[in-house]
Amino acid sequence: MDSNGSFNLFEMAQKQFDRCADLLDLEQPVREFLRLPMRETQFSLPIKLDTGESKVLRGFHVQFNDSRGPGKGGVRFHPAQTLDTIRALGMWMTWETAIVNLPLGGSASGVACDPHSLSPNEMERICRGFVRKVAHQSGPDWDVLGPDIMTGPQHMLWMLDEYETIVGHKSPGFVTGKPLHHAGSQGRKEAPGYGVMIAVREALKDMGIAVEKTSASIQGFGLVGMHAAQLYHQMGGVIKCVACWNQTDRTTYTFRKKEGIDFDQLVSITDRFGEIDKLKALSLGIECLPGDAWLQQDVDILVPAALENQIRADNVNLISPQVKIIAEAANGPTNPVVDPELTKRGIHIIPDILANSGGVVCSYFEQVQSNMNYFWSKDEVLSKLDSLMTSAYIDVSTFAKKNNTTTRDAVYMLAVDRVARACLDRGLI
Repeated sequence: MDSNGSFNLFEMAQKQFDRCADLLDLEQPVREFLRLPMRETQFSLPIKLDTGESKVLRGFHVQFNDSRGPGKGGVRFHPAQTLDTIRALGMWMTWETAIVNLPLGGSASGVACDPHSLSPNEMERICRGFVRKVAHQSGPDWDVLGPDIMTGPQHMLWMLDEYETIVGHKSPGFVTGKPLHHAGSQGRKEAPGYGVMIAVREALKDMGIAVEKTSASIQGFGLVGMHAAQLYHQMGGVIKCVACWNQTDRTTYTFRKKEGIDFDQLVSITDRFGEIDKLKALSLGIECLPGDAWLQQDVDILVPAALENQIRADNVNLISPQVKIIAEAANGPTNPVVDPELTKRGIHIIPDILANSGGVVCSYFEQVQSNMNYFWSKDEVLSKLDSLMTSAYIDVSTFAKKNNTTTRDAVYMLAVDRVARACLDRGLI
């Protein structure tokens, strides 16, 4: 699932924006302002390893645009982390919060490291060191952090504890994705994946297709992919294929069962990183195929829920003629150069900034609950999520039909227009 090393995610995000700016006929100063982050920083992050040795990591923090409210973005720990990746994630988060009409802006941050090779104590030192670098420009009323790739509730709690130590008072709204018993929100772990499938459900309604008559192939079985599969399974869909990373073999595998994979069985052989045990899968009668085989399956729905740039010019022709929907659960999984081909083939794309916005919606719910110290039930959280995601999908679908445009163009035009108006209203431009 690794991206091509020469691929620049921020350039891709800017190309998407440039197309949207042309469609909206934005004035040049507005384009220039929205095309780059408002603020960004990169820093060295020295940590002590358990061996007593010191290691210097690179950290990044980008506040892309906060014209609509406090920044909101994830903290990603990944060995291939770059400033441009974080810029792209911050840009997408800006559009994402706008498309679901949250009073938030967009930000992103991360550290270039590999959690697979780090102990819990080393991870804690990284989390606390990271917060010491960004605390002066973050906070519940300014920029709210949350989990992303290879960060979770424990990391968020370490970050919160360090922040509260620095500012000298309790501030649970500083981060989201916290453990439930530490001001976390019910439904938070399910929300990103559930949001994807709520959007898929609405798309299938538009197309007049019953979800029980569909099948899906999912790339990635972490927090998003797993819970997307869970809700899809509950709705009656058939999961034929799941792809994931194998740390031991340092490669990806695709696990397939043509008659359908039992979701509960699959979860029982999956570790906390979303890695499926290959030997146990084979013992359950599940085939083990090369990592890119997920894209070639005869299914109705493809769900890329791993990394960026997974559907490209060199592999788009491998997609089965049966595919009707691509639900972009990851950030930037489809290279813009293949959009015309997918549109020509009649494949309905649910763009990433809509499909994976369930996570930021529930993060917003958690932020609200933490700030007022009053918490909702899981049913209430997921009901609110369903309502907001459905409303956002209908807005996009209605706009696309009215203006005879693709769903991706509709999503970007609505989101960018909302952010541009906020910047103009505030007199920022």
